[in-house]
Amino acid sequence: MNKPPFSLPAVLGLPLLLSACATAPPAAPAPHPPVDAALYRTIARLDSAMFVAFNQHDAAKLQTFFAEDLEFYHDKGGLANFGETMQGFRRMFEQNKTTGLNRQLVPGTLEVFPIKGYGAVETYQHRFCHQENGKDDCGTFRNMMVWRLRDGQWQVTRVVSYDH
Repeated sequence: MNKPPFSLPAVLGLPLLLSACATAPPAAPAPHPPVDAALYRTIARLDSAMFVAFNQHDAAKLQTFFAEDLEFYHDKGGLANFGETMQGFRRMFEQNKTTGLNRQLVPGTLEVFPIKGYGAVETYQHRFCHQENGKDDCGTFRNMMVWRLRDGQWQVTRVVSYDH
């Protein structure tokens, strides 16, 4: 695979490349009632654990949430595979050791739907922030993840990050 002409932080849609930040997050839409409450709780728990690892800059733990056949689509940066995405996380954590880089789910935006015989699709809005020049630099973005359940283990196989 040829090396894409974009940087991985751009693919990941994180605040380092935000052009318009420090705005209040948009109002959360009315939540869609869960189709399957147990599945919703499972994916919500996994999403939370994934981003605890992200917020702690724990690349080793973070990568366990993603399948090796991962495809990460970003509206500005294009497509990245598992290796490129994990390399991007490690680089981002190294560059932001002291900046407070973190992700928070926008309350009321998480929706989860089953995919028969495969797993689930999760959609939401999330807010990424880091410190720049002593001030919070934040942006709110939309995201969709496809989770696969295989041999009792849930992993993300597709990510679509958009509305940057």
